[in-house]
Amino acid sequence: MDIRKLKYFLAIAEEKQITKAAKLLHMEQPPLSRQLIQLEEELGAQLFERSRKQLTLTAAGELLKVRAEHLLLQLDETIKEVKDLESGVRGILSIGAAVSCVSILPKPIKQMREQYPLVTFKIAEGDHYFLGELLAKRSVELVISRLPFETHILQNKLDIFQLPSDPYVAILPCSDGSSPSSQQNSISIKHLASYPLLTLKSDKTTRMHEQVVSEFKRRGFEPTIICECSSVSIIMSLITAGIGASIFPKSVVSSFPIGTVDIREIEDADFQSDVGILWIKDQSLSKRAQHFIQCFTSDQSY
Repeated sequence: MDIRKLKYFLAIAEEKQITKAAKLLHMEQPPLSRQLIQLEEELGAQLFERSRKQLTLTAAGELLKVRAEHLLLQLDETIKEVKDLESGVRGILSIGAAVSCVSILPKPIKQMREQYPLVTFKIAEGDHYFLGELLAKRSVELVISRLPFETHILQNKLDIFQLPSDPYVAILPCSDGSSPSSQQNSISIKHLASYPLLTLKSDKTTRMHEQVVSEFKRRGFEPTIICECSSVSIIMSLITAGIGASIFPKSVVSSFPIGTVDIREIEDADFQSDVGILWIKDQSLSKRAQHFIQCFTSDQSY
């Protein structure tokens, strides 16, 4: 039995006459009659009671009608799902994000959800080493990360879509009278050197930590680092508690409530963090991944 015969059968069941069904199907009556006879022979069952005026479904015909309608509906839905999957309008997109890049995700994900509501997400957070492993195992398709991407697993095997650079800012506890007024918009490296410093660093991802320390030393200061931590949230909690200050790319603090910390431009330093979307070179990206990257190109603000 093929799908075409089921469609012919349903047309006959609907019209209750071979002649009318043939006209509906844009075919001649004799071939349609032969198709019905072949279907009944194939099933070993009579599907219609025949009279001069019309055809009436038998019990076997009624059963086939119900099942055929269901099967054809499932087929149509399956075809649509496959086409949607290929075009990127449904399915799961697996993404990895460096701990300092999580705050970059909400805007493109929101835009993606508005355009393709049947696309869902799996998001993994970690340092460069962990994310490199996920990429190598194909557990994620894309990674959003600070650059350079510190992993030896996929060295020279990654394509990168460069995002706008992200300026560093100083993150201070809210003014308590002993610190400069939070009304100030900027702070100097010299003034920052007087604060206990908290830096973002894991065992294998050290680039941001080194970049911050180098900027202090370039200005002739030695920072007082009291904590190295791989979690943005922990560092922000420590700053909120008044324990110390930090220097982060500006996008990192965009997801934290306004007023919980004091955010300042660094007036005598001009250093930025490079950001990119990475995937395995020569790998064919899914349409979902391509659509997601396009969401970054339409709005390049963090």
